[in-house]
Amino acid sequence: MTKHYKHIFFDLDHTLWDFERNAEETKRELFIELKLAERGISSYEAFRNKYVGINTALWSLYREGLIEKDDLNFKRFYDTLCEFGVDDKQLGEAMASGFLEGITNKTYLFPYAQEILDYLYPKYPLYIITNGFEEVQYGKLKNSGLDRYFKSVITSEEAGVKKPDRDIFLFALSKVNALAEDSLMIGDDLEVDVAGAREIGMDQVFVNHNGLKHQEPVTYEIAALRNLEDIL
Repeated sequence: MTKHYKHIFFDLDHTLWDFERNAEETKRELFIELKLAERGISSYEAFRNKYVGINTALWSLYREGLIEKDDLNFKRFYDTLCEFGVDDKQLGEAMASGFLEGITNKTYLFPYAQEILDYLYPKYPLYIITNGFEEVQYGKLKNSGLDRYFKSVITSEEAGVKKPDRDIFLFALSKVNALAEDSLMIGDDLEVDVAGAREIGMDQVFVNHNGLKHQEPVTYEIAALRNLEDIL
């Protein structure tokens, strides 16, 4: 028998909004638009392979508060260009700004995202907790039509700390006047969403889109958003 919850919190990227698909399409378009092949980069795939590791490392620094968001966004493209011997800061800036503008307009969601929100919206107050850049996250929600479902969007910029820091979860609870024991956090990341919520006594749903094998304790684990109907 599942518990009765009063407040439902969602992560956005990789949980509802298909970040990988939206980001891939945006980067591929930039590769063509900015003529990177003419700068000696053999293919988009070659560029992407270098970008992935650089971007992951920079996001780790950002979550730890060691770099600012503008530095992250610029360096992930500029540093990747430098890997191919293209030391062009202007091109790096063009890619960084083009990426944020382009990805905000992408609208791919995970299967059943809209349907599950239609199902939950009349039953619970719904909220977002996200580490993403504030202006970009609001743009994603608006352009994909998700904004109408959520009573409040809590960003790491507003809270002053990033998931999995317990303080962003406490900030979110305080903002919407909720208690941890009455709340449920739904996200795709075991460290960022699940462990962070668990630390303050909030139940969690791990949305395991990719069938990840793990030993992390979670309150609930689902393979797809549709399965939330079995819990809520």
